[in-house]
Amino acid sequence: MPGHADRLRAAIVGHPTGWHVRRLAETLTRAGHAATIVPWDTLSATIAGSEERFGPAGIDTADVVVVRGMPGGIAPAAGDPGPTDRLEEVIFRMDVLGRIAARGTPVINAPTALEAAIDKYLSLARLGAAGLPVPRTIVAQNAAEVTQAWEALGRDCVVKPLFGSRGRDIERFTGPADIARWLAARIGRRFVAYLQEYVRHPGWDARLLVVGDTDFAMRRHAPDGDWRTNVSRGGRPEAFAPPASWVELARQAAATLGAEIGGVDLAGDDQGRVVVLEVNAVPGWRALEAVTAVDVTGAVGLHVANRVFSGKNRPS
Repeated sequence: MPGHADRLRAAIVGHPTGWHVRRLAETLTRAGHAATIVPWDTLSATIAGSEERFGPAGIDTADVVVVRGMPGGIAPAAGDPGPTDRLEEVIFRMDVLGRIAARGTPVINAPTALEAAIDKYLSLARLGAAGLPVPRTIVAQNAAEVTQAWEALGRDCVVKPLFGSRGRDIERFTGPADIARWLAARIGRRFVAYLQEYVRHPGWDARLLVVGDTDFAMRRHAPDGDWRTNVSRGGRPEAFAPPASWVELARQAAATLGAEIGGVDLAGDDQGRVVVLEVNAVPGWRALEAVTAVDVTGAVGLHVANRVFSGKNRPS
């Protein structure tokens, strides 16, 4: 527990210039807490017999660690720029978070939640296994299987990077020419194709942000002539009061992956279905604050403090 009755020491891991990192640090500081920003490339570990310490000092003495952005190699959330790193760096950084969590320090979100959500295949498989509605999805590794998947998915599907965010490199296959063009860009390269049925939404989908026991929501409208709703690609956000069933679905999706702060993307189709598209365990909320005029960062800061003072150290 913190050294002072009402003051905590938080380490925020992420890019120092990231909007979310700075806003959260400022929010915690205004509330009387200590907030240290820890860049990913400053993480270190020292093992001396049974004793293990972590660097820099701000993370080793922290009462809580908040993860903003992924540890490299994965596109970060909006407003959180970061470099692309080698696999060994990614694994080491995730290992450090795991070891910190194992000694009892709350890590938000837990490393297991980060690992599950970052992998679209793994996260969707877990959501489906939990009985939540998800789009039909096929993952393939060669050209013939990509074409077969397109056929099986009704000759209209979306291909996404297995690891990625903000709508980067997402394409829609509506005919053989789309597939041929996509495959031509990968000649001589190995690939994993994550193919998902095209959900015929009414021009918008919803992002629900689950923050502990609180939730926020917005709709994202696709720009004219496009089907993608990502705000980073020109999608127009607006405030949204979702049905209670949507809120419950978002909560179940976040809980399934162990994300206490989770951005859940939901879409309704022309058949009356509502499906979970994906869960982001390092979600952005900049656009959400703008369209709702709600202090979402304040809610995140309050949740972080409550996790420390309530003593509820969840398993990692």
